[in-house]
Amino acid sequence: MGENNVLRFISHRFIGMMITMLVVSMIVFIIMELPPGDYAERYLFRKFSGSGATITPGDIENIRIKFGLNRSLLERYFSWIWNIVVHFDFGQAFAYETSVNKVIGDRLWLTLAILYSTLILTYIISIPIAIYAAVHRHSLADYSLTVVSYLGLALPNFLLALIMLYLGVKYFGTSVGGLFSPAYEEALWSWARFVDLIQHLIVPAVVLAWSATALQLQTVRSTMLDELNKLSVTAARARGLPETKLLLKYPARLAINPVISTIGFDVNRIFSELPIVALVLSLPELGELLIRSYLDLDMYVAGAILLMLTFFIVVMNFVSDILLAVLDPRIKLQGG
Repeated sequence: MGENNVLRFISHRFIGMMITMLVVSMIVFIIMELPPGDYAERYLFRKFSGSGATITPGDIENIRIKFGLNRSLLERYFSWIWNIVVHFDFGQAFAYETSVNKVIGDRLWLTLAILYSTLILTYIISIPIAIYAAVHRHSLADYSLTVVSYLGLALPNFLLALIMLYLGVKYFGTSVGGLFSPAYEEALWSWARFVDLIQHLIVPAVVLAWSATALQLQTVRSTMLDELNKLSVTAARARGLPETKLLLKYPARLAINPVISTIGFDVNRIFSELPIVALVLSLPELGELLIRSYLDLDMYVAGAILLMLTFFIVVMNFVSDILLAVLDPRIKLQGG
């Protein structure tokens, strides 16, 4: 396939990603506007609750003007999107009296650290083990894989988190919660703090990768079995191609296609399961902040979190399209 076709394929996918994000931004802004009332009413209620003071419509309108909530829906949307695209400014966090960027900054990077460590752990465990089990079908390893897979699908992640917390306290005399040791929790970034973060990422990564690994084990195994039974593999084996080279060149390469095509799904699943796991393990991530901001009608914080999480899902789908095109030339021809 020519270079022009490759560039055309990537550009088509990139344009599609941008259009998707534009539509998502509109949907996110509408979701932000769905709850009745706005932050001005919530702000005055909390400020004067129990004081006996009378809140007039004029007071509410003054607060709306202060926060820019008196502008029309379209005006606020276009101003929001313009500032994000041009200045990477997600607006004002009303409840925190600072910018949204500062509020979600550290939590965003820590959430991404949990996400990518979970994805890496899922794939480095599931792909080689599933391939090995498919090649050694009906062996002890194959049957053990089946048991582990069903257990992984049946046991909820938050329950596994509770079990690991209990084992950590009971037998190791330490808590496995949080992402930093007490000595590094408020410290500036350094190599020692980074190493401490990596050590603490192991537990949430294992917990969140639990069900995804079980699903991908079954997926890769079944796909690998289908590929091993194809005539192309039999013909290559008849030509005397070494078994290891044969497995890597044909069935194994194609068996991981379903894994790559579901990267976006895995990202979405991790984001969906992260809030409750984070609550159990005391992790400073975006899920808890999203729920609190939406309940407080702090619309720009909630909107920024929803937009950022969706953006990473869309980007991972874009990456999976590119990886699939590299692994399977037929996808390139269809995309070109």
